[in-house]
Amino acid sequence: MSPHLSLTPTRVAVLALCFGILQGCSSYSDLDSKVNYKSQSTVKTTPLDVPPDLTQLGRDTKYNIPGGAVSANSLNNKPAATQNVVAPKQINDVRIERDGARRWLVVSRPAEAVWPVVDDFWKENGFTYVLEKQDLGLLETEWAENRAKIPMDFIRRTIGKVVDNLYSSGTRDKFRTRIERNEQGGVDIFITHRGMSEEYADATKIRTIWMPRPADPELEAEFLARLMVKLGVTNETARSAVDQTTASSASASATQSNPNLLTLKDSFDVAWRRVGLALDRTGFTVEDRDRAQGIYFVRYVETANKEEPGFFKKLFSASKPDTGPQKFRVVVLNTNGVSQVSVQNSEGKPDQGEIAQRILKLLSDNLS
Repeated sequence: MSPHLSLTPTRVAVLALCFGILQGCSSYSDLDSKVNYKSQSTVKTTPLDVPPDLTQLGRDTKYNIPGGAVSANSLNNKPAATQNVVAPKQINDVRIERDGARRWLVVSRPAEAVWPVVDDFWKENGFTYVLEKQDLGLLETEWAENRAKIPMDFIRRTIGKVVDNLYSSGTRDKFRTRIERNEQGGVDIFITHRGMSEEYADATKIRTIWMPRPADPELEAEFLARLMVKLGVTNETARSAVDQTTASSASASATQSNPNLLTLKDSFDVAWRRVGLALDRTGFTVEDRDRAQGIYFVRYVETANKEEPGFFKKLFSASKPDTGPQKFRVVVLNTNGVSQVSVQNSEGKPDQGEIAQRILKLLSDNLS
C-alpha cells in the first residue's frame, strides 16, 4: 500500500475544523528527506493482523505496531548475491567494509567504549528497544514508522503537526545491531533491517494485515553512515566512504548437498559473518554465540498456522501442551577452506528433524 491518510467521519470533522482555524498559519516542513522516526512516538496505530514469527513475541510499546510474527514461508525475498570484501575505507579509527550488498563498520575501540555510543545513537534517532543485551553485543529496536516516507501534501504543509498523526506510510521498520569483538582488539558493527508493509487482506479491500517486505540494504547503509558521524567522522566523509566502498568478485552461494548440511566456499571468518547476518535478517533470536566453537545459540518459534478446533473438539479431545520456543545450535565448521553449516539440538547433538531442515532452508535462501 502507498502512504495514505486514514479518514473516518470523526477525522474528517477534525480536518475541517483544523483547516478553518489554522488556514493562515505557517507551513510545516519535514526535517529529513530520508529518515524521520522521531515523530512516530506520538502516533497511535490500530493493531492489525500479523502472520506468525520466527522471533520473540511482540511487546507493548509506545509505537503500538505489528510486533507479532512474520511467517518463514513469506520470507521469500532473497538478498543480492554476496561478494568478497575489498579494501576498506579508513577514517581515523573507523573504517567501513563491504560484502556484496552488506556493509559493516570496523572500529578500533574496545567494546565497552563503543556500546554506550551505539546505545545512544538509536535513541537519538527515535527508537526504543525490545532487546538490549550488552553481554552479547545485541541491540534490537521496536517496530517504528519512517515518517519521511509520507508525502508533504497541501494539508500537511498547511496545518502541520495538528493532523500529522492521522497520516500513515503503511510501512514499519526495525533494526538489529550486533557488536562483535575482533582479533585486533576493536569491534565489528553490523546493522540489519527488517520491514513490514500494510497490505489488503483480500480483493474486498476492507481489512488490512501486516506482511514482510524485503530488507533494505540502502536503509542499512544510511544508518551506518549516521553511526560513523556519531563515532566522530564528518558527515561528508562518512557518506563518501559508504558510497565509495565497492566490491568486485562474487562469492559462492550456499549449496545444500543434503537436507542436513549447507556448504559455503568461504573461510571461517567470512562464513561466520555471513551466517550471523542471515540470522539477523530473518529475525532469529540469537541468545548467545561462541565464535571459538563456531556456534550460534538460537531460539525458534513454530511458524505453522494451526487450525483452531471447534467447541466439541475442544471438549472431547485431549489438548496438547504448547511447547513454546525451541532452542537450537547453528554450527559453522571449516575444513580446508570450505565451511559447513549444520543444526544441532539444545544438547549439542545433530538434529535431522523437520524444524532443523526448515532452519537450514531459511538460511540457504538468505545466504544466496
